[in-house]
Amino acid sequence: MMITRSALAIAGLSLLVGCSVPPPQMTTQASADLKDKDGRSVGMATFREVEDGVLVSVEVKGISPGLHAIHVHAVGKCEGPAFTSAGGHFNPAQKKHGLKSPDGPHAGDMPNMYVAKDGAGRFEVLNDNITLKAGNRSVFDADGSALVVHAGVDDYITDPAGNAGDRVACGVIVAASKG
Repeated sequence: MMITRSALAIAGLSLLVGCSVPPPQMTTQASADLKDKDGRSVGMATFREVEDGVLVSVEVKGISPGLHAIHVHAVGKCEGPAFTSAGGHFNPAQKKHGLKSPDGPHAGDMPNMYVAKDGAGRFEVLNDNITLKAGNRSVFDADGSALVVHAGVDDYITDPAGNAGDRVACGVIVAASKG
């Protein structure tokens, strides 16, 4: 019996059709365009899934100098001027607020960000309480999430928000487009 190349190609195609295709790769990067109460862009945040959590990198300009609380908030909505539409801190495990709290922290709690006298600041932290992948710690849950910069410093313990003051910038966290 002679097997032709065409027959082999058809047999190979039949095998491929019967195989399951792996799911698309999970999101491993995201970003948030931070805007102030007047809708002006004041910075950009990037999120990158790494082995031990999510690396959060933020650069801002035009923010008042000093320390500022910065948190992931529970709702992916940033309606100014107060940004209350972003809800409270992202907290899927229902913990208390604060990096120093024995009953915390919220998944969205992070260290304070320093902004220099010229209004520019850079911030980078590994947050091991959130993920860009599917699951209960995902910032891409049903209503999304936002990154919020507060006017004041987070005291790392006062529940629910660390006495951080008003919300001065907000950005909806969106998955990076693949291309």
